[in-house]
Amino acid sequence: MARVLLGVTGGIAAYKACELLRLLVRDGHDVTPLLTPDAERFVTAHTFEALARQEAARDLYPHLADADLLVIAPLSANTLAKLAHGLADSVLTQAALAVRAPVLAAPAMNVRMWEHPATQANVVLLRERGVELIGPEEGELAEGEHGAGRMSEPDAIFDRCLELLSQPRASTRLRGKRVLVSAGGTREPLDSVRFLGNRSSGKMGVAVAREARRRGAEVTLVAANVAVAVPAGVETVEAPTAADVAREVLARGDADVVVMAAAVADYRPAEPTATKRPKDTGTWTVALEPTDDVLAELGRRRRNGQVLVGFAADEGERGLERARTKLTNKGGNLFVYNDVSRTDIGFESDWNELVLLSAAGERAVSRRSKEECAVAILDEVETLLEGD
Repeated sequence: MARVLLGVTGGIAAYKACELLRLLVRDGHDVTPLLTPDAERFVTAHTFEALARQEAARDLYPHLADADLLVIAPLSANTLAKLAHGLADSVLTQAALAVRAPVLAAPAMNVRMWEHPATQANVVLLRERGVELIGPEEGELAEGEHGAGRMSEPDAIFDRCLELLSQPRASTRLRGKRVLVSAGGTREPLDSVRFLGNRSSGKMGVAVAREARRRGAEVTLVAANVAVAVPAGVETVEAPTAADVAREVLARGDADVVVMAAAVADYRPAEPTATKRPKDTGTWTVALEPTDDVLAELGRRRRNGQVLVGFAADEGERGLERARTKLTNKGGNLFVYNDVSRTDIGFESDWNELVLLSAAGERAVSRRSKEECAVAILDEVETLLEGD
């Protein structure tokens, strides 16, 4: 049985927290509800006391209670901002400052509030401090609008709670390890202003780098034209072309963990021009030559105890079969397959859905945010490190 602090903030999604509480109690956990004053405008504290099968805490310092997990569902924009800036004006925000256990939060708010730069900056701060966010999901919102802002469903939050509670209280598998991550999409010059590229934004690789840093690793990010901010505390090396990625990655390829999340071009123009080619009425025929296979070279160099993670961005079942072949041929420990034929995940999206392939078998990771996907990937990496 674990001790769980359940934070509930103001918002219509507060009623869903009742179901989350019921699931946790039914699973045998000791749950202490911590409601903000605004939360009680939607669901009374007595309701949560009844579901938790205990009265509200009567001691003077409920925020200092020892716990195995703090889960906040829903997390409003207001409380999210308070947590990001260390404010402590309620028992919940006080607990968030004092707790030494993992913190899982499920944001819920209007889509425009979620997308506001201030909210997104606060999200970055929380993630850098180790808070894990689940959701928000896309769908119809309480005000009738549609977009990202719905709280994740209680059973999904409950499942993640169980995963966090099953992990060691203070896992140190990545602490002090050197982790190398590539991210983004390469651009291969055609002339001085044009290039051949792809749609990768770098969001997935950056999320992996951020999560590895959160777990205590020394992280280097080889960034190929990433479209998102890089995490604080991560060394960043710019590598705009496939040749640049090959040079920078192979120079650091002795890292304990190498995650090749970048979409590296398979081909580049054989004869790029140094100046801009002016437009005319004729056709432009471009010969392409293959780029170096960096992942295969890393596989040939892989040493015992090193974890090498490759990404396979492909389409459908045939793409998954090709990913299985790559696992065999490239010399890596783990391959991450994602289906880029879909428009709701993958390139340029904040969401992904993965299949993790290793010698131990295959594990499907259902559609979730790329930050949550990064958690799943690095959980698998830690398992491989433990096995080695």
